[in-house]
Amino acid sequence: MEQYVIKGGTPLTGEVVIGGAKNAALAILAAAVMTDETVTIENLPNVRDINVLLEAIDEIGAKVERVNAHKVRINGSFIKDVRVDNEFIRKIRASYYLIGALLGKYKRAQVALPGGCDIGSRPIDLHLKGFRAMGAKIDIANGIIKTEAEHLVGTHIYLDKVSVGATINIMMAAAMAEGKTVIENAAKEPHVVDVANFLNGMGANIRGAGTDVIRIVGVEKLHKTEYSIIPDQIEAGTFMFAAAATGGDVLVKNVIPKHLEATTAKLIEVGCKVLEYDDSVRVIAPKKLQHTQVTTLPYPGFPTDMQPQMAVLLGIAEGTSTVTESIFENRFKYVDELTRMSAEIKVESNIAIITGVKKYTGARVNAPDLRAGAALVIAGLAAEGVTVVDDIYYIQRGYEDFEGKLAGLGAVIEKADDSTLQKAILKIS
Repeated sequence: MEQYVIKGGTPLTGEVVIGGAKNAALAILAAAVMTDETVTIENLPNVRDINVLLEAIDEIGAKVERVNAHKVRINGSFIKDVRVDNEFIRKIRASYYLIGALLGKYKRAQVALPGGCDIGSRPIDLHLKGFRAMGAKIDIANGIIKTEAEHLVGTHIYLDKVSVGATINIMMAAAMAEGKTVIENAAKEPHVVDVANFLNGMGANIRGAGTDVIRIVGVEKLHKTEYSIIPDQIEAGTFMFAAAATGGDVLVKNVIPKHLEATTAKLIEVGCKVLEYDDSVRVIAPKKLQHTQVTTLPYPGFPTDMQPQMAVLLGIAEGTSTVTESIFENRFKYVDELTRMSAEIKVESNIAIITGVKKYTGARVNAPDLRAGAALVIAGLAAEGVTVVDDIYYIQRGYEDFEGKLAGLGAVIEKADDSTLQKAILKIS
């Protein structure tokens, strides 16, 4: 088991470059198999979930050429099997995107039920509802979702609740269905737009991505393209909050400031100075953070993936704050870990009531999921003393070279395993 060992108390300063958006990249990689021509994808984040999905795509026969850590070429003409199942693919959430991609192209798919972080109920019923509406028959047995259709036919689909995954998955299948599909109450997240732009680059006919109504006219086949993935708004927000929590001054580069508006607004509310440039933002922390209230909402609201990081920030702000989680019911699993570091947080239903303390104190904590793990690292950076974060496997699923980027900003952080943990603790303390 690997850990991060952190000595807190050093303000983060300098510049950090943000990588490609993991959530966009996962869907785009799945969509890349929908053409028999070679697709080139750049600005790919080199994280665990991406590597697992690429391995799965390779296993079903697609030609995968990893040009470098952030660039890949994929040719789907060699696919010999529509069954996607191994012990690793079952551990990531985005495996379900291969259902929409393979169903759209081959009119059949067999994909393992998705895994991912345990942050609450994330059923795929809306995905399946969309596929059925287009004429697919679906059977779930032995942990495998089997879908098949003689013809995929465009139709009108209303999503009962806003779902990024269902919006993207239905959009992929509909791109090669017969006729016109309309998705109402569609998700508007930047990575939905990114996937639509990628598909359109391959010859799809998708309009309205980024609004709540997406219209798709199916095409018979897709063609090659070259595409660069958008920057990761959650990675950017994580570094912005790390700067704020440590009393730092950080320029976050390679971002789209428009995608960060909800995050930026909350940083300004707690007293930070945020300067926006064409493709970067600078966060200058105040001497004292102020309390505020935040509620997670679908984009363009405050993202649920930034909720744990926000709570960490408010934990050392003056006064009492509230964080309301409206997306996932298990998103407060980090609270018990944060209280080990002297935080004062009380959770009532889906609301965390946070009374700010002067400082966190170092402790040994466990990362319960991807974003909560990153939040605990931020807490460690702001704490007095040494913090050990266990189970950083989760963090590595979504952050590339997290410790390296933080160290580049002046953080005192080491990656260790069980055999080198004590040595790392002695080294930094």
